[in-house]
Amino acid sequence: MKILFTLALALGLLQPAIAESIRKPNVILIMADDLGYQDLSCYGHPSIKSPVLDQLAKDGIRLTNFHSGATVCTPSRMALLTGAYPVRSGWTQGVVGFLMGNKDGLNPDALTIAEIFRDEGYATGISGKWHIGHLPETRPHRQGFESTFYCPMSNNQLKEIWRNDEVAIKDVDNRHFTEHFHTEALRFIRENQEKPFFLYLPHTAPHFPVQAHPDWKGKSKFGEYGDVVEELDTRTGEMLKLLDELKLKENTIVIFTSDNGAQGGEKASNLPLRGNKWSPLEGGTRVPGIIAWPSKIPPNQTSDALTAAIDLLPTLCRAARIDLKKHSQNKPIIDGIDVWQTLTGKSTQHARTELLHWHGKSAQPQALTQGDWKFFPDQRDTLTKADPTKKPEGPNAPALYNLKEDIAESKDLSQQFPEKVEALKQRLTQLVEELNSSAKLKITTP
Repeated sequence: MKILFTLALALGLLQPAIAESIRKPNVILIMADDLGYQDLSCYGHPSIKSPVLDQLAKDGIRLTNFHSGATVCTPSRMALLTGAYPVRSGWTQGVVGFLMGNKDGLNPDALTIAEIFRDEGYATGISGKWHIGHLPETRPHRQGFESTFYCPMSNNQLKEIWRNDEVAIKDVDNRHFTEHFHTEALRFIRENQEKPFFLYLPHTAPHFPVQAHPDWKGKSKFGEYGDVVEELDTRTGEMLKLLDELKLKENTIVIFTSDNGAQGGEKASNLPLRGNKWSPLEGGTRVPGIIAWPSKIPPNQTSDALTAAIDLLPTLCRAARIDLKKHSQNKPIIDGIDVWQTLTGKSTQHARTELLHWHGKSAQPQALTQGDWKFFPDQRDTLTKADPTKKPEGPNAPALYNLKEDIAESKDLSQQFPEKVEALKQRLTQLVEELNSSAKLKITTP
């Protein structure tokens, strides 16, 4: 009898641990808006202080070759949520409300990560900037998000926050967008702490107009832009503290990134990269990428492996033990690659070897990275112009850079390596043909 009692007691003590190991991980996907590659101290900014995100990077992995889904807001968000190049979801150019009509947006037939996680029993929520469709059928509660609190467009276009199909807050003070989205995110976590949840937190900051919250104004050594970034850092810390208090930290995957590179003309920094938002140069697409999961991802990692925002969907599905093939049947092809083995340090053979890059104005790929090489079929796309939406004039000629030796894309090697130029040109053509032939949703080109 004593043995049975001891065994029952031991099993009782083990039940919480067993339940925790069986429960699928929570996911929090935080995305800044127009945050430059160097705009966090852990990425080298000399003045902006981001101790919370620095520690998050130490707790997990800091990706130094992580690329957004595109070089401007709308297509980058389409790519992030669908795990596919944005042309597969109907993107043609620009952003909703600029170059792209207000009636355009994410194709309702697209498969989003929120739909996948919702159908797997997760509570799904968005608190932040949407900007991938304003028509009723394209709104977040019809794209897999059960809880919605969102600005339909950019903070320079609309000063409203919506819930589902109705305006929740009118005339939002731009200085308080981050506070509103943060408060809602904390509410969502508290209300869903008893079940797995997927929270998408796409902030409007530090997108222009850059205006600091009164509680942060003047605190940074880098002016108002620094104030805004440091508010993001502090509020992220408050969220991580809540996870700790609710005993959710060990089973929560936290990702922090940016939707594209820094906006030209702002105080943001893409150094040591060349180019800005809109441009297929590294400055337009390479962004901070931090991923932490204390119980699974080893701490103090830095990786220069080529990784993209479209890889998050298949990788998070793998981490959450979700059968992606079950959900993706008869849906547009997913271009993202499962890079879980790289994040966990279990493989030195990184899954992604190449990536297409897009100019913000064109649904035609403007560059291809393959290994250390980056190829532009038209070097005019490498030029930085005052108006990035206008294609530079001049003769068409290719450009080739070795990113390992020249991350700033400053030395064109196309003349020295004509064989490499030809090989990458053929590969780019092949990839474009595959995109067009396999698309289940409309793809158009200018």
